[in-house]
Amino acid sequence: MSKHTHAFQAEVQQLLHLVTHALYSNKEIFLRELVSNASDACDKLRFEALADDSKWGEDRELRLRIAFDAEARTITISDNGIGLSEEEAIAHLGTIAKSGTREFMAALDADRKKDASLIGQFGVGFYSGFIVADRITVESRRAGLPAAQGVRWSSAGTGDFEVEAIERAQRGTDVILHLREDAGEFLSRWKLAAIVGKYSDHISLPIQMRKEIWDAEKGAQTVTDEWETVNKAAALWARPKAELGEADYHAFYEQISHDSTPPLAYTHNRVEGRSEYTQLLYIPAKAPFDLWNREKRGGVKLYVKRVFIMDDAEALMPVYLRFVKGVIDSADLPLNVSRELLQESRDVKAIREGSTKRVLSMLESLAHSEDPAERAKYAAFWKDFGAVLKEGLGEDYANQERLAKLLRFASTQAEEGVSLADYVARMKEGQDAIYVLTADSLAAAQGSPQLEVFRKKGIEVLLLTDRVDEWLLSHLHEFDGKPLQSVAKGAVDLGKLADEAEKQQAEAAAEAARPLVEQLKATLAERAKDVRVTTRLVESPACLVSEEGDMSGHLARLLKQAGQDAPPFRPVLEVNPEHALLKKLDTLREDGGRFGDLAQILFDQAWLAEGGQLEDPAAYVRRVNALLSA
Repeated sequence: MSKHTHAFQAEVQQLLHLVTHALYSNKEIFLRELVSNASDACDKLRFEALADDSKWGEDRELRLRIAFDAEARTITISDNGIGLSEEEAIAHLGTIAKSGTREFMAALDADRKKDASLIGQFGVGFYSGFIVADRITVESRRAGLPAAQGVRWSSAGTGDFEVEAIERAQRGTDVILHLREDAGEFLSRWKLAAIVGKYSDHISLPIQMRKEIWDAEKGAQTVTDEWETVNKAAALWARPKAELGEADYHAFYEQISHDSTPPLAYTHNRVEGRSEYTQLLYIPAKAPFDLWNREKRGGVKLYVKRVFIMDDAEALMPVYLRFVKGVIDSADLPLNVSRELLQESRDVKAIREGSTKRVLSMLESLAHSEDPAERAKYAAFWKDFGAVLKEGLGEDYANQERLAKLLRFASTQAEEGVSLADYVARMKEGQDAIYVLTADSLAAAQGSPQLEVFRKKGIEVLLLTDRVDEWLLSHLHEFDGKPLQSVAKGAVDLGKLADEAEKQQAEAAAEAARPLVEQLKATLAERAKDVRVTTRLVESPACLVSEEGDMSGHLARLLKQAGQDAPPFRPVLEVNPEHALLKKLDTLREDGGRFGDLAQILFDQAWLAEGGQLEDPAAYVRRVNALLSA
């Protein structure tokens, strides 16, 4: 049978170089990854066999086996799962299509360069074998193919790999690692069994190794032909909670998430009623690299009566909770359930609602705990996941009130961690609204001229700086009976907080400035929707605001950055007639040229303070230079 040599995809060559030269801090991770792959292969066979029972052949008992040969210096990980055809071996072991390799290598460029636990997070676990091996041989046959269509894949992890057809009686895959000189520690049954116990104990399939007995004549352990199971081989979520400790839950989380950092919180429950199911759900401590990809499927695995059905069952968890990891095992769903059926099933809807409420309960326990350490955990969660959780305000109206209580913001009195309940509790007497301001960054929000009168009167304003905040405000209109009011929209209205004498003074100033305002309106007619005197400014000469119901400048910029069409943004220019710049403008009303230049500068400065970009920066510079040299 002829061999064919193929070149690795360029990204794989880079990856293998990193694996063989950088990832040495935790060599044993290779076994976790290869056992996980073998378990996945068995799950895939079980799933495909639901539609085609002939895939089982004569062997219906799934298993994983680990063997080693100290003389040959090899470790073999075997499974009788779905197996590979020759085409699949070339495609899956020689190229990486969407595995996130670029992100993986970018992560390794940071200080985590020696963190081998990273490898499983990016779907490239097979290549972890090269951490300990200088050559890997894979022998496989896909379920349903004849024995003559087996395949052998072999590579030294350099620039190419060889593939040849072989005769293989057994369905499934053998991964044979030819160990490096410095990896001899893994040629030990005790060592391999310990790694299985550490990383793979909760895999529901039996992981078997040959039994060893003491040979008194040789004075050493001797390997027998008898296989024994070295893991518990029981679904952890199906075991009684009384039997499990925190270490068990953390180990299972690491197995399903490839995240070596312990989870922030977890919940394990058996739900009975209209729908019967078991849920084991985790909230990670750190955000994954692809958190912002809304197309990414969720992290919840679906089982039916302990039979694996599918990874990433997005129908079981809303999109805004896509960071949740875990397992849901249903007693009611059919074994042949598809993604399409999941979308329509009433049982799935009940599971989704119940699981969503359970996750929110976990977050509420952290956020509202009397224990400062638990609240600190929630603060850490919010820093990584808060912007994603905000998506739920517009997607999950049933839980909107609960989600609103979990929101945290910066404000003019604190740089982070302010809840809406905190804000309402310290509202000034007579304050009727929750004041908010959206901006591109915290620095831009803190420096906004629209806050000046609020600072002067000691009124707290929430500062919303996430890109999703404009979306949030379009769905969250009130909290605890208090409306949310943007300080950048409409005329400033402090209600009962306004001073009567100040009102009268403002009205008199507006009347006195009417000629100036009318001339500004005429000069800036193409850029400003309106010009009016305001009481919101204390130190600044002008600011831009939107009319109630109009799009804000911040939202208009976000849409433009996203490449979306948005209606032209024509803001209202509000001016402070007491400012020296406005008084100077008033003296130039008879000088049309200079008045026009200074009016344009006034508008451009307000636009810049708002966070916008000038369409004609050169014209702005020219006008400023002319003003400075006058």
